[in-house]
Amino acid sequence: MNHPAPLTAAAQVARLPELPWPELKALWQRHYGGDPPITNRRFVERRLAYKIQEIEFRAQNPELLERNRRRIEALIETGAQPRARSVAPVPGTVLLREYDGIQHQVRVIGDAHYEYQGRRYRSLSEIAREITGTRWSGPLFFGLRSRSKGRAR
Repeated sequence: MNHPAPLTAAAQVARLPELPWPELKALWQRHYGGDPPITNRRFVERRLAYKIQEIEFRAQNPELLERNRRRIEALIETGAQPRARSVAPVPGTVLLREYDGIQHQVRVIGDAHYEYQGRRYRSLSEIAREITGTRWSGPLFFGLRSRSKGRAR
């Protein structure tokens, strides 16, 4: 007997609004061990969506989670705040920019890798140069940094 393949995390999250309350409550109990603290459906759906994605991400990238855990422990131990790096959008993010009346879409596909018009690029600046024909800061061009101080928005 064939069993259906388990749903992807995205599919699980997408179906949360369609689940009846008893199923949502059972899902909460399975993930959190008890009843939801409140009966607000949006609250429960959001927390479950986060938990489902957290579990999926943990399975896909345990090294990153371990590195972040060590950084958090070091921060707590020293009390020092690390210098903020530029904000990097997470994989799957789609960046939109209108330039010369044309809408351009760039998809983030991994650590410093992007896809634009079916081609892969190593930086947003390469893509900004491709679009404009001039040298641009990619993060500035796509609105990830403000012009004034170059800081992440």
